[in-house]
Amino acid sequence: MLESVGLLTGSPWIYAMVALSVLLDVFVPVLPSGVLVITAATAAAAGSASGRVPHGVPDILALTLCAATASVLGDLVAYRLAWRGGERLDRAIARSRRLTTAQERLGAALARGGGALVILARFAPAGRSVVSLGAGAAHRRARDFLPWSALAGLTWATYSVALGYYGGQWLGTTWVATAVSVLALFGAGAGAAYVMRRPAKAS
Repeated sequence: MLESVGLLTGSPWIYAMVALSVLLDVFVPVLPSGVLVITAATAAAAGSASGRVPHGVPDILALTLCAATASVLGDLVAYRLAWRGGERLDRAIARSRRLTTAQERLGAALARGGGALVILARFAPAGRSVVSLGAGAAHRRARDFLPWSALAGLTWATYSVALGYYGGQWLGTTWVATAVSVLALFGAGAGAAYVMRRPAKAS
């Protein structure tokens, strides 16, 4: 399977698949966009090692930029939809303790000029959705939110691609390498979720 995906890394289709999956998982968090990015990166490592896919490193860079750009675009779409959501969305957020808490913590973080919460949320399960929708619903300024969204998307994409690529280099381009890389991605997500759940310290 990895060899077949590796052949696609030299065509536009793998990038289209990655972009669509990453863009949509802000609305459907169960989409395995991270797994797809890791699998494509592992396949690229296989192609680079065998010489079947030329210019393996530029392909990895393109994959990283593709995933990061799609991540930011997805955040922007969710942000704008929530901004225009009106009273119905406000009531839905008010009924959700998770969304309300995230909205309050995000507002405090952005007001202090920091956006570590946005970066953490990109790794946590459904955290990206909560933060993007919360920022839009609270009408946070785009210039406060989007730079952190871009940094979060680039950080997540770089980490995911590096896991797949170097996992394939070190462990061999087998399902074992992919499984270990995916577990590392899930581990980062669990750690981010734990940090986000911790109550904020009073200033």
